[in-house]
Amino acid sequence: MHVLIICESFPPETKSASTLYYQLAESLVKKNHRVTVVTRMPKYNLADGATTKNVPRRENLDGIDIHRLQTPTVARNIPLIRGFEHFLLAFIFFWGAFAIKDVDVILVYSPPLPLGIAGHYLGKIKKTPVVVNVQDLIPQGIIDIGLLKNKFLIKLSKMMERFVYQKADYLTVPSDGHVTYLLKKGAAPGRAATVHNWVDVNIIKPAAKTNAFSQQYKLGNKFIVSFAGTIGFGQGLSVVIEAAEILRNQPDILFVLVGDGVEKKKLQDRAESKHLNNVLFIPTQPVSIYPQILHASDVCLVTLRKELTTPTVPGKLASILAAGKAVITSLPLGGDTPKIVDKFQCGICVKPDDSQELAKAVLKLYNNRQLGEQMGLNGRRAAEQSFSRDSAVFAYEEIFQNLLKGWNHV
Repeated sequence: MHVLIICESFPPETKSASTLYYQLAESLVKKNHRVTVVTRMPKYNLADGATTKNVPRRENLDGIDIHRLQTPTVARNIPLIRGFEHFLLAFIFFWGAFAIKDVDVILVYSPPLPLGIAGHYLGKIKKTPVVVNVQDLIPQGIIDIGLLKNKFLIKLSKMMERFVYQKADYLTVPSDGHVTYLLKKGAAPGRAATVHNWVDVNIIKPAAKTNAFSQQYKLGNKFIVSFAGTIGFGQGLSVVIEAAEILRNQPDILFVLVGDGVEKKKLQDRAESKHLNNVLFIPTQPVSIYPQILHASDVCLVTLRKELTTPTVPGKLASILAAGKAVITSLPLGGDTPKIVDKFQCGICVKPDDSQELAKAVLKLYNNRQLGEQMGLNGRRAAEQSFSRDSAVFAYEEIFQNLLKGWNHV
């Protein structure tokens, strides 16, 4: 089976999508499938040693045939310009994938949403079934947090959303709440399924707290509360700075924020203006270092802004569980992430933007280390049972094979 994967980000970029899709592609190759990836030339969050100039446009990496396309660089902190970039990506990716022959099934990563449109027309031309993996529910997610306000653009985005969901031969999503949402937006019953964002439990697993990362940044014996990932509009990380201010008289508790993004400078300025010595900002780290960040932590944070009403399960959750760390979530309590945390008893859930409750949760785990350790053990068990790489690869393989057996491209 020849699987064509279309995704915006792929190694050496270090985004979670890059890691997930590299692992999926690598596993499919190991199962004797042919995999071609169409992606863009890397631009952001590059792994150590990688530059925009030393990455080949065509490469075979671990059996994966990679086609990297040149795309324009735009101001990504301006939503309107970034939206225009997404349309350009769809056009460029369509033509980049057009020449690839003998494709059996197409897998598209969304967002950006226009890639789903490009995938649909590629499938039409190639007479090939198309699976769209919907990770973020766009446009509703960016409407909720105030990044998209123009009525015309909202209407246009919702039309695109309905088109993608209705035209895809199959849709995969990271949580059951996503399935319900997609059905309301026009997805055909029986053509959407949950495939949890996975983690390689053989790579990310419990390990000693002291490691090269903790030593490099002199974390010592502090009680580490970490966030690792994009520091952007949607993460709602101002609540972490506020919680740190509440706990400023707890000298053993240190908040560590690892990553970069459009909101980082604002958060740094806020922490500095409050003279907070219990907040440490660290730049984005290579993928190979990410497990060490988790190991060095006592508790890990998953945060989103309260305005976000769409169901969501941030990809970092699976890695936190696999590392055997307790998690504190600060996001809408009715969403899918708190349901997972409650189901597996692997952490504490607090309301988003509630710094008092977040501070209480941190203090509770600081004062009761045994509780945190038990939550970590529960999380590790959950990762092995429900979030493993092998189970996700098996699910995709089964979806592809069922499409090829009995479905005609619409």
